[in-house]
Amino acid sequence: MLPQEFDAVYVRELGIDDIAPVYHLGEELFTSDLYPYLYRCWDEWEVIGLYNTDPEYCLVAEIDGQLAGFILGTIITKASWTYGYILWLGVSPKFQRRRVGDKLVDTVIARMIEDGARFMLVDTDPENDSAVKFFTRKGFGNIRQHIFLSMNLSRHEHYGRLIDYERQKAERAGYKRSRPIRTRKPEGVASEVALNALISESHITDEQTPV
Repeated sequence: MLPQEFDAVYVRELGIDDIAPVYHLGEELFTSDLYPYLYRCWDEWEVIGLYNTDPEYCLVAEIDGQLAGFILGTIITKASWTYGYILWLGVSPKFQRRRVGDKLVDTVIARMIEDGARFMLVDTDPENDSAVKFFTRKGFGNIRQHIFLSMNLSRHEHYGRLIDYERQKAERAGYKRSRPIRTRKPEGVASEVALNALISESHITDEQTPV
């Protein structure tokens, strides 16, 4: 018989009203000081885009009607191989050690198996030791690290001068941009509604601190 606390975890598909709470929970979990790689990649379009394209692999977990965690995934087909790919997994600190992550992962993998997946992929920030231990316990292995390089353009000998030039040009033009800043926006009817919810949504409480 499963433990009572495991039975209390209710997993369902992510709905449009869940997009803002999921995004804000991710903001609390994937901070720049703890996990810079995850911080750079996490934004509202990660949630909205996957909600539009892969809703069956975007799940939320609830405990007593509260958001306890989320998982966002997709299916990748390459030649004769079909991969299940877990892109994001987050559990609220309020509900740690309640097997929320286990149930989310087990549910999404079961769905991906139904859709032909025979191989699973997941990645995380190399500093995220708890996630590495969790996925290792779930049976993931064959760890490969990906190298990310960065550059501070302001401190670069050449690009720094270009930044100064553009700043001076903007000042002379009265801070009017020559072209608008481009942002990523996935296709889908839910995008505008979801973004409006994100803009108007208040920040989550201080109780949901990063792990």
